[in-house]
Amino acid sequence: MIRPLRQVVLTSSSVAFLFVCPAAAESVPPSVLPGVGARFGRTLVDVREAPWRSLGRVQTEIGGRCTGVLVGPNLVLTAAHCLVQWRNHHVLPPSSVHFVLAYAFGQYAAHARAKAFAIAPGYDPSRPDGQPGRDWAVLTLDAAIGSLDDTIPLATNLPASGEAVTLAGYEQDRPEAIQADLRCTVLNVVPDSGGRPVIWHDCNATRGSSGAPLLARAATGGWQVVGVQVVGRYARTPAGPIGTAGGQAVPASVIRLPRQPNPG
Repeated sequence: MIRPLRQVVLTSSSVAFLFVCPAAAESVPPSVLPGVGARFGRTLVDVREAPWRSLGRVQTEIGGRCTGVLVGPNLVLTAAHCLVQWRNHHVLPPSSVHFVLAYAFGQYAAHARAKAFAIAPGYDPSRPDGQPGRDWAVLTLDAAIGSLDDTIPLATNLPASGEAVTLAGYEQDRPEAIQADLRCTVLNVVPDSGGRPVIWHDCNATRGSSGAPLLARAATGGWQVVGVQVVGRYARTPAGPIGTAGGQAVPASVIRLPRQPNPG
C-alpha cells in the first residue's frame, strides 16, 4: 500500500517546452492553453483513489515538470522530451530526475530518484517535435515505491477509433493537483513521419501533461495504460477557434519495459 501523505516543499522554478509545465497562476484562460478547447472538461481528482494514486510528478533539478505513471513498483512511464536539457539538447543524468508519487498541494505519497532510463530506440533529443512516435521513456527508480496494486499495466493492442479514454496529469493552470478529462475518445491511430503509430485523441490537457497516461478500461474492468501523452494541439488561435482540443500519445503497445532482476 502507498504510505500516508506527508508534507514536502517543492521548487516552483521550471522550464517550458511542449508540455513541460512552467509555474503558472491558476487564472490562465483556456483560450491560450494548447490542447484545451471550448469543452473545458477537466476536473480535479483525488490522488488517494485509483487510478490517480498511481500518477505523480516527474521533476528535474533544472526545474522541469511533467507527469508520469507507475507501471511497475520501481518503473515510471513518461515522455522522453521531459528528460532533455533544451539548451544543449542532452539527455539529463538519471540522478537529476525525481518522481513524486500522488503529489497534491504540497503533500505526496512517496518519492524516489531515477537511477536509469530506457528511452525509445532512435529518439533524437535535438528533434523532439518531429518524432512523436518515439517520445517515450521509462524511469527505473532507486527504490520500489509502490506495490503491484499501485501500478497500472500497459495495453498490448492499439486502441480502436471511438474508444472511450481518460487523460489525467499535472497541468499549467493547476500544477499542484491532478486534473482529468473523464469523457474523451480516441480519434484514430496515424503513423508519424517515420511510420511509427501515434494515437490522436480529443482529450483536454495542456502543458504539464506530457508523460501522462491515456487510460482506458480493460475487458476485465480494471484500468490499463493505452498511451502516453506527448503533444497537444492549440485549441484557439488569434483568428479564432480551430476545432476541438486534443493531442497525441504514443501507444502503450509499442513500449518495452526494462527487464527487472529476478528476486530469487
